[in-house]
Amino acid sequence: MDISPTKLTKRSVDAAHPAAIRYIVWDSELKGFGLRVEPSGLKSYLVRYRAGHGGRAAPKRFLSIGRHGALTPDEARRKAKEVLGAVARGEDPAADRAQLRAALTVADIAEAFLAEHMKTKRKPSTLGNYRRAFDLHILPSLGRKLGEEVTRADVARLHHRMQSRPSMANYANAVLSSMYAWAAKRRLVPEGFNPAAKIEKYRENQRERFLSAEELERLGLAIRTAETLGVPWEPSAARNVKHAPRPENRRVKISQHAAAALRLLLFTGARLREILHLRWEHVDLARGLLLLPDSKTGKKAIVLNAPALQVLADTPRVGAFVIASGSAGQSNEKPRSDLKRPWELVTKEAGLEGVRLHDLRHSFASVGAGGGLGLPIIGKLLGHSQAATTQRYAHLDADPLRRAANEIGARIAHAMGDTAPSAT
Repeated sequence: MDISPTKLTKRSVDAAHPAAIRYIVWDSELKGFGLRVEPSGLKSYLVRYRAGHGGRAAPKRFLSIGRHGALTPDEARRKAKEVLGAVARGEDPAADRAQLRAALTVADIAEAFLAEHMKTKRKPSTLGNYRRAFDLHILPSLGRKLGEEVTRADVARLHHRMQSRPSMANYANAVLSSMYAWAAKRRLVPEGFNPAAKIEKYRENQRERFLSAEELERLGLAIRTAETLGVPWEPSAARNVKHAPRPENRRVKISQHAAAALRLLLFTGARLREILHLRWEHVDLARGLLLLPDSKTGKKAIVLNAPALQVLADTPRVGAFVIASGSAGQSNEKPRSDLKRPWELVTKEAGLEGVRLHDLRHSFASVGAGGGLGLPIIGKLLGHSQAATTQRYAHLDADPLRRAANEIGARIAHAMGDTAPSAT
């Protein structure tokens, strides 16, 4: 398909419409600089040159500069001039890039991706999750392969081996796909190359666990017991129990701060890290707010109810963090890492099996939904950035449906002569 050379400007690039076959529009001012237009409508800039000292005997090279949109025509032209300048000095940029790509393994690309992209542009928790996905699942299988040689079949086999953990399988594939998308932008793999794309996801059964009123009562009692009397324990039968403490002395307590953390999780619906990393400077008791400078969804304010305010008022101030990581004699200048041990003790005492700490957040939302408070309000309380995230609680919002069902039933009954319609 022959296209007359024209100066590549925003207007001329926008006017280059896709055709049945790929074609190139060459720039009329800078020789070797062009725009490649795919049948799909994708447009990208490229440079054509002859390697070595030029001449018809020298091999012809095509080097992709970048996609239109990510680059303006003027930015692409400047990059093209840099490439052509390197060629004039005797360099072969396309060959150099191909040689670099040919030597990079998946492990090499992953390390660059984590260090140059994830570490600088994502939260530390997200970086940690990506690194674990690489270390535990992706690199043991694909790490030694050259980045360009990984096939979709390789990725599909990895995904299939993880089918017993569908959520993790889908997450690992998303991490790998994100890495390849970044690598393509950095020219570490060919443009558009992504073997993790178009891998069909496993169906994920979203786990929902809401505590009932009776379970909440048991949980409250268990926290009070663990904080005051302590939770009883039994010595292991596999060990010599001759010197074990007397039964009345076999109790383990949780700290006041651990108990406060559990209560705050339930009374606020906050995420675990939002409570464990909460600083006293972010607590505004006068206005009843937690003013978080950063969270999973960015800057966030959590509205405190009366029970949550009481918990904060009763919690001793030990260091910068609301939930102290150690005893009063320690510095407590680092946040507590987890609540695993206190939660195990409390749930065992309460007889709650299979309940996660995150289920306290679900339970906060379920109480609100069951009370007919409305999903938009619940979403704001939880700090959801998208309404779709709150929709998981829609089936619990029964009050509007119950009122509608009662009204319809009353009208039908009245029509049948059984009773008068209820007032609306």
